[in-house]
Amino acid sequence: MNIPDAPPVPPPAGDGHYLTFALAGLRCALPREVVRELLPLPRLSRPPALPAAVAGFVNLGGDALPVLALAHLLGLDVASATAEDALYRHIVVVGGNGVARAGLLVDRVLDLLRVAPGQLRPVPPEETLNGCVTAGLAMPDGFIAVLDPARILLARERDSLEELTRRARARLDEWAG
Repeated sequence: MNIPDAPPVPPPAGDGHYLTFALAGLRCALPREVVRELLPLPRLSRPPALPAAVAGFVNLGGDALPVLALAHLLGLDVASATAEDALYRHIVVVGGNGVARAGLLVDRVLDLLRVAPGQLRPVPPEETLNGCVTAGLAMPDGFIAVLDPARILLARERDSLEELTRRARARLDEWAG
């Protein structure tokens, strides 16, 4: 991805901190305000007939948390991933600020960065990964794509995920009783 030599993007609301992570060969970031938790990759429950974009569900404190296969949703090539890569995967739990609670499966969490407003750059439309990348971080060691978690799922996909999550919760409740 190329960052044009354009004026900086106006800073989004928040404190300027971004959680960075690796995803299918890219470095990406999420605003800290939407990140609730970081989990090492636990065993996921994957009921039959889940769409490929849903990696599964994790029992998080007695509640079924849907985990999304973020690379798949963004149309990124995951064929080059190795078994060793899977050892270091994380789930980034997002929610709040207009974002539904869900887990995002990433290759590896890298860092929490404080970003000066001038480091945010516009991204050409053809490099927004289906409209999910809202800006780029111009860092000395390269580009970091800033994702807007509210844009990751379409409205219809959000509705379907809510129904799948309701069923997973009911299944957990059935086994707990």
